[in-house]
Amino acid sequence: MRLKDVLKSIDVIEYIGNLDNEVTNITSDSRGIEKNGLFVAIIGYVLDGTKFIPNAIENGASAIMVDETVDIYNIDIPSNVCIVKVNNIRHQLAIASCNLYDYPSRKVKIIGVTGTKGKTTSTYMIKSILQQAGHKVGLIGSIAIYINDEKIEEMDRTSAESYKLQKTLAMMVEKGVDIVVLEVSSQAMKLERVEGCEFDAVLFTNLSEDHISPREHKDMDDYFNAKLSLTKLAPKVVYNTDNEYTAKIPTLLKDKELISFGIKQKSDFMANNLKMSNNGVDFTLLKSKNEKTLPLHISIPGEYMVYNALGALAIASLFNVSDNDIKSGLKDVKVFGRSELVPNKLGLTIIIDYAHTPSSLESILKTVKPYTKGRVICTWGVGGDRDSAKRPIMGEISGKYADYTILTSDQIRTENPRKILADIEVGLKKVTKNYTIILHRTEAIRHAINMATKDDTIVLPGLGSDLYIEYMGVKYPYDERIVIKDIIEEMLEKNSKVG
Repeated sequence: MRLKDVLKSIDVIEYIGNLDNEVTNITSDSRGIEKNGLFVAIIGYVLDGTKFIPNAIENGASAIMVDETVDIYNIDIPSNVCIVKVNNIRHQLAIASCNLYDYPSRKVKIIGVTGTKGKTTSTYMIKSILQQAGHKVGLIGSIAIYINDEKIEEMDRTSAESYKLQKTLAMMVEKGVDIVVLEVSSQAMKLERVEGCEFDAVLFTNLSEDHISPREHKDMDDYFNAKLSLTKLAPKVVYNTDNEYTAKIPTLLKDKELISFGIKQKSDFMANNLKMSNNGVDFTLLKSKNEKTLPLHISIPGEYMVYNALGALAIASLFNVSDNDIKSGLKDVKVFGRSELVPNKLGLTIIIDYAHTPSSLESILKTVKPYTKGRVICTWGVGGDRDSAKRPIMGEISGKYADYTILTSDQIRTENPRKILADIEVGLKKVTKNYTIILHRTEAIRHAINMATKDDTIVLPGLGSDLYIEYMGVKYPYDERIVIKDIIEEMLEKNSKVG
């Protein structure tokens, strides 16, 4: 495709070079540029993309895009490379990507899923139900990219960059996918990663305290509005009536087709007769429009999983699914890093979860508490460079619902890990003395396993599906499942030598 066609509908301020240059790929990462690539040099929070223009050209870039702050006449580029200046470069990156890949979202049904909690689990549930109904389903989320049950690629963020998203959608169109389920974060909306996508329906699961920091959202209103902006891109919106923020949607989106779900407030899709165990939840679905009931089972425990299921089946109902599709689709759903039970040779109950907000931490602890004969041992921390106001609140929650707390490092990023744990301890020590602080996560997990009996439950909130720990800008490989296995192998080997 010629550069001028890639720039269709983009207001170019000025340019140097030939707009007829061939463009076959697009990225904002110079390392990913291939021959005839368009390198979009974004000046971000940490990195200045203009510094990587020489690398992009060396890798084969035929065109460069810069923002309105850059003087293109001061950039030394070969005469065969075209440089263009635009306003709002992230927006234009998304539009250029849509142009290059021929707007793939127009060729499939797109379901967007947003919210503080439950995005990932909800996307897996939606995919599973729609697969049961015979659809070929693509999933693009924080854990991986799937087409039906085939894992295409691992992911390390909630929402892909716009160029990656459009390329992936185009691939899915080529492979015959008819519905794509897309997990969308508030950061994705703020950074316009889904710009140009045409959504058919959006699920807004809930909203609670999270992502309030200088690099994310200034306050809860800003956070809510970023999430809400996704719902404005679709004609149909499914929302949670029991959440104080999402319950406002009917007054804010009067021009949309709205479908509600909940447990406490009257909704289009409701759950009652909840029977919870450590093997999952049985409940009765009530469809208010026809007063029809349907007994359902989900294999992941917790009331919050019922909310995820309700939102998922409400979305799926828009795509002509049967009651049997819903039952079968929900029955055996498992999600990596979400209420994940870790098998081990000691027969201990060890659960890995992604809980990293006050409400999600409370949910997982309240879920396991009734089914634990012994103690709930909560081993956790929170991420650095993120909302620090939630830390003492979460400390108090752990102190209240866990019998013993081990504070340890999570995603440290660039913050002092001791300060993070000190912030949590402020709330924790208000309600309990039953805790310790072990900075190194592996040693904290070792301590939990050493003190646990088969009657106890070890909960490891925080990392969930993350397979790394980030420290000072570097992501080090870290899989808690392997850590647990290695610790227990060492213990068994040591015990066998003693015996």
